[in-house]
Amino acid sequence: MDFSLSLILSYYMKTMESTGNEKVHIIPYRTFLYVLAGLIVLTLTSVTLTQISLGTITVAMALLIAAIKSFFVLRIFMHLKFEKRMFSIGVTAVALLISVVIIITLLDYLYR
Repeated sequence: MDFSLSLILSYYMKTMESTGNEKVHIIPYRTFLYVLAGLIVLTLTSVTLTQISLGTITVAMALLIAAIKSFFVLRIFMHLKFEKRMFSIGVTAVALLISVVIIITLLDYLYR
């Protein structure tokens, strides 16, 4: 059984075109630049926050800033904004689960 690679690729391309499941979302470069600027500002804020001694609030603030940055990356760069609602619910559920685990760990650390 000798199959030509071009024959297989052409069949694959035809089936991909015929399904029509792909959606094209064009996001303006301006939006990417705004998100990039926001991520840079938040990164500089978290670096500055480490220089200030706020006690236990420092870790909570750093985690909050990291959560905001991950929200930007998920929504804009990974196009979660344009996906079905079920994907957003799944990502939110995982984020809440991770948040609960982190909060329980911090509470254990604080009250030992």
